[in-house]
Amino acid sequence: MVFIPEATINSSDGRRPIPLIGLGTATRTESGDQVKAAVIEAIKVGYRHFDTASLYGTEKPLGEAIKEALRLGLIKSRAELFITTKLWCDSTEGHLVVPALNQSLWELGLEYVDLYLIHWPLKLNQDDVKSPITKESIAAINIKDVWEGMEKCQNLGLTKSIGVSNFYPRLIEEILSIAKIPPVVNQVEMNPLWQQKKLNDFCKKKDILLTGYSPLGAYNTVWGHNRVMECDVLQDIAKSRGKTVAQVSLRWMYEQGVSFVVKSFNIERMKQNLDIFDWSLTEEEATKISRIPQQRHVYLSGTMLKEPHDVLAEIDAGLSY
Repeated sequence: MVFIPEATINSSDGRRPIPLIGLGTATRTESGDQVKAAVIEAIKVGYRHFDTASLYGTEKPLGEAIKEALRLGLIKSRAELFITTKLWCDSTEGHLVVPALNQSLWELGLEYVDLYLIHWPLKLNQDDVKSPITKESIAAINIKDVWEGMEKCQNLGLTKSIGVSNFYPRLIEEILSIAKIPPVVNQVEMNPLWQQKKLNDFCKKKDILLTGYSPLGAYNTVWGHNRVMECDVLQDIAKSRGKTVAQVSLRWMYEQGVSFVVKSFNIERMKQNLDIFDWSLTEEEATKISRIPQQRHVYLSGTMLKEPHDVLAEIDAGLSY
């Protein structure tokens, strides 16, 4: 079994470890049984961090997989796993935060999660997720009220740590100005084609761990792309080193001092994605990757926003970090 390096973040128990690679469970194609089976296989090969969200609909099969892993003796206790879930935009009001996490815990069958994130800095005023999400259904959130709700979740022992996702520096600064418990993680899209250098530097200065999602571009999803896997620079490096493009991309992520969430339910690719710790990129290779033209991919709820920059600009132009 591969040992996965860890970072440490603040929590209700003091500084706690977080595995730098997590397995994501966002899916539109796999069934609950397939998610459960994939998580069990991931635990077998060494994954200990699992990322879900109320929006994904995978909290229940993830919880079932955890119970099965305990039954099979793959792990000795729940404490061996790091579980992240997220507050969806239909509950980004102060009084709705604790009930939303309680619902997630019920779905997971757990007493607590290790990390609870605000999924997006938005309020969604619609009962059902519709496509495309319209300007009229999106509003800014009262971050003070919502963050107080997040802090209450940690104080109640429902989560060990709290953080954000898809947040930009100005709004993080606003949280820090009023927070009794600062955010410890900011989860954002990050890969060699969207490198988030300024945001990563900002978060490091604030003792916030940046976590990258879609590190390989989220190929084979309705919102993702294959530009990372098709990138000539990455392909050339992979060929010369005898590695896969995915391994080169994930090694680059690791060398940026961030954590990241991969999503593959294929057992062999799960193993390959962990095989990145016994080699390094050369200075020349790292420089070539740093010069790749940057292409951001903006989406919400797994659905490409219609006129995304126009919609998000109404909330704050700074979201284009």
